[in-house]
Amino acid sequence: MRKLKNSELDRLNTNEFKEASKTPLIVILDNIRSLNNIGSVFRTSDAFLVEKIYLCGITAQPPHKDIHKTALGATDTVDWEHAEDTLTLIEKLKSENVEIASIEQAENSIELQNFTPVKGKKLAVILGNEVKGVQQAVVSASDYCLEIPQYGTKHSLNISVTCGVVLWDLFNKIEKRS
Repeated sequence: MRKLKNSELDRLNTNEFKEASKTPLIVILDNIRSLNNIGSVFRTSDAFLVEKIYLCGITAQPPHKDIHKTALGATDTVDWEHAEDTLTLIEKLKSENVEIASIEQAENSIELQNFTPVKGKKLAVILGNEVKGVQQAVVSASDYCLEIPQYGTKHSLNISVTCGVVLWDLFNKIEKRS
């Protein structure tokens, strides 16, 4: 086996990415503190052709060197917008027929592996603050909560890891149906 060179990976350039058909997924960051986490979410969203990222509340916005360090240019490819209030954004997205899923440990949550996105519907996934998680009012306003099962001693995964697991799973489920 030989490692491939970047030039052999056949990746889209920025203009091709902008024109490409997107996965019907939106990522909402609910008051994320870590600039490195924000950058990582951009990079993962680029990998799976996510339609848009919403940066809510205290979540920092590009350009910023610490976001850029982990995003590696994905802030130039993935569409993004700042929203002051996550709950107001959710109400707007619901009025546009977008389903809302908080990624959170909650009563009646659905384990990620058991979730099937509704064909033909856009889905927004919400990742919450590193300490407090997704705000309770936002969880309550969500159509459902998705949970990544965990079997060790820790109570949660890092947001960037959670984003990677969730987007990979949902991308695969959406792509297999299309």
